[in-house]
Amino acid sequence: MHQVADVEVAKNIMEANKKLADRNKKNLEDNGVFCVDFVGAIGSGKTTLIEEIIDNTDYKIGVIAGDVISEFDAGRIEKHNVPVVGLNTGKECHLDAHLVGHGVGDLPLEDMDMLIIENVGNLICPVDFELGSHMRIVVVSVTEGDDTVEKHPLIFQSADLVVINKVDLADAVGADADKMVIDAKKLNPNIQIIKSSLKEGSGLSEIIQAIEDEKNSL
Repeated sequence: MHQVADVEVAKNIMEANKKLADRNKKNLEDNGVFCVDFVGAIGSGKTTLIEEIIDNTDYKIGVIAGDVISEFDAGRIEKHNVPVVGLNTGKECHLDAHLVGHGVGDLPLEDMDMLIIENVGNLICPVDFELGSHMRIVVVSVTEGDDTVEKHPLIFQSADLVVINKVDLADAVGADADKMVIDAKKLNPNIQIIKSSLKEGSGLSEIIQAIEDEKNSL
C-alpha cells in the first residue's frame, strides 16, 4: 500500500514540476531568452566552461547557479560582469522548476538573450526535473572514470549535447575518452558529443557553435 502511495506522490510532483517548467519556458520565450541547462558532477568543469562561454561570446548572458551552497560558483561568475542569481538547494541534490522560476524572476530578462543554468553537481537527481530550458548539456570529465557514462544512462539519454571534458588528463588517470564517446552514443545514438580540454583551449569553439545552432533552430 505504501508503494502505491509513494508512486502516486512522485507522479504528482513530476506533473506539477512539468507545469512550472513550461511556465518558465514561456516566460523566457516571451522575453526572447534562450536557456541552457548545464548538468555534471562536482569537478567536471561546468563552472569553468560557463565562464569561458561568457568570455568568448557576444551573448547577453544571465546565470542561475544552483548548489547546496551556491555562493561559491555564483561568486566566481559574478566576476565576469553578468547578472547571476545563486539558488541554495539545501539538502536537495537538484534544481527544480519552482526554484528556477524564482531565480528567473530576479534576473533582468529584458537585457538578456541567453540564460545559463548551472545545475547541482550530480548526474542522478536532475534527470527527471525539467526546468524550462531549451537545451541540456551534460559535462563529464575523464577524471571521473571512463565508466561514468555507462553508470549514469538516464542523464545522457536526456541530453542534447555531451561534453567529454579534461581529455588532456586521460592518460594520467588511465581513462579512455573514446570509450566514453562510444558509451554515450550507445545510450543516445543521435547525441552530439564534443571532447574538450579547456586548459589547452580545445573544444570550446565547437561547444559554442553547438549552442548557437540549437538556438537558431528554434
